[in-house]
Amino acid sequence: MSAYWVSRVHVTDAETYGKYAALAGPAIQKHGGVFLARGGAQVILEGGAYERTVLARFPSLEAATTCYNSPEYQAAKVFTIGSSERHVVAVEGLD
Repeated sequence: MSAYWVSRVHVTDAETYGKYAALAGPAIQKHGGVFLARGGAQVILEGGAYERTVLARFPSLEAATTCYNSPEYQAAKVFTIGSSERHVVAVEGLD
């Protein structure tokens, strides 16, 4: 069953956050993640003004959580500290 990784992000330091993005993309792909949305135009219908939304599909919830806890992703995640406010969730799909 597929799973989705949804991130809502408010970037406060674009230069440092860019270092995260450069490392996170390959880490996500290494674990079977496929980006369905990565930034881009959005309309906030409810909730806070997080200007960046990322949606990635993984083969399973296990793959999504394994990716998040992987050394590659954790090395990228270091660059989010102090450069962004984020909400990140992995959710199981219906298929």
